[in-house]
Amino acid sequence: MNKLKLVILVTIVLIQFSNAQNKPAYQLYNHKGKIANYKTMIKDLSNSDMVFFGEYHTNPISHWMQLEMTESFYKIKGDKLFFGAEMFENGNQLVLNEYLAGFYAEKKMIPEMTQMWGNYKTDYKPLVEFAKENNLRFIASNIPRRYASMINKGGMDALKKLSPEAKEMIGPDLEKYFDPTVKAYAEMASKMGDHVPPNMLNIQTAQAAKDATMAHFSLKYFEKGDFYFHFDGSYHSNYNQGIIWWINKIQPDLTIKSITTVLRSEWDEMTAEEKATIANYTIVVADNMTQTKR
Repeated sequence: MNKLKLVILVTIVLIQFSNAQNKPAYQLYNHKGKIANYKTMIKDLSNSDMVFFGEYHTNPISHWMQLEMTESFYKIKGDKLFFGAEMFENGNQLVLNEYLAGFYAEKKMIPEMTQMWGNYKTDYKPLVEFAKENNLRFIASNIPRRYASMINKGGMDALKKLSPEAKEMIGPDLEKYFDPTVKAYAEMASKMGDHVPPNMLNIQTAQAAKDATMAHFSLKYFEKGDFYFHFDGSYHSNYNQGIIWWINKIQPDLTIKSITTVLRSEWDEMTAEEKATIANYTIVVADNMTQTKR
């Protein structure tokens, strides 16, 4: 290759690189609001018992980063790594376990799973397959949707109608610790302003039932020395609320860290205090990012 062609090639590469830097798909920040280094983040997060990944459910950057972090954590933690996810109801645990064990093909597993999310194949299948290929556990942590719906309509009284078998699928600490004045639930009402519905307490209780249940099943399968990586909507773990709040109530001796997803427009309007407390690390994504289909 002559010098002129080499100069042209280098120029093209530099222009493309410059353009890419001017239109970044995402940027990673630490809790100080400073740009974070990926390897530094992984090293930091791996020095904990549990890491909660708060995603935007249809954001491709969230899902790509989940898989990247999974691979990085596995290199450090090996078979001590296991997963949990809001996207799977705990009533599906047996089917999920059997699939991970290789009992049958995916085409037989999916019809057996209740309330399977529409974006499973694009967004969550890679994580499940990683667990399967490496013989790692994957916890279906969420409450069955039918019970959350019952609580949404009837509040705590709905629990009295359920069988002992049904109650085993709901976090047992819900009645003991639920507090509607806790930030995660109080804000649900405050954001409605003058339009708070008469069943607001039931709505808050149903949300708490999801968080309490995911906390319960996360702890149920956790043993000392494990490293737990959980995937959930960002509102379930932002500001150490939601699931993290419940775990700290039930078993406060664990080291828990988190990463969350925020739109660029949201990040630019957040205060320094909000940036410092929303999570240990924040993935700031472009507002106009193409979404996956749920």
